[in-house]
Amino acid sequence: MTVSGVERRPHENVATVLVDPAVLRDLEMHLMSLDLRLWPVATAPICADGPRRAFQIRRRMVESRRGSWDDAADWTPVWISFGESWYDGAEPLPWSAHRVLWQTLERYADHVRYRLGLGGVPRLDVPRERTA
Repeated sequence: MTVSGVERRPHENVATVLVDPAVLRDLEMHLMSLDLRLWPVATAPICADGPRRAFQIRRRMVESRRGSWDDAADWTPVWISFGESWYDGAEPLPWSAHRVLWQTLERYADHVRYRLGLGGVPRLDVPRERTA
């Protein structure tokens, strides 16, 4: 329970990143190999109006840098979340997960824009295959 007596809704830890569309697929594949998931905001299952939300995020991020991120004005806003292998039950996300994410994004430095730190969004459920 929180101080106000209302329980916080379950959330997902995510990095919000602007990605150059030229490397979007390569970055996504690289992240998948590390059990990190890339979710384009415009098509994220938690957004009722994804394209509008993507526009707002991109605009806020670009404008907050007062010209230094103008090259990213048409880039794709994404959320990057952590797969199950990074979690240990209800324990907080380990620092090693943060380190892997930031080191991976550094490898794409010319094609990504982000602010260090994670935010929270409603759970981004991954469809699971049914087993017999």
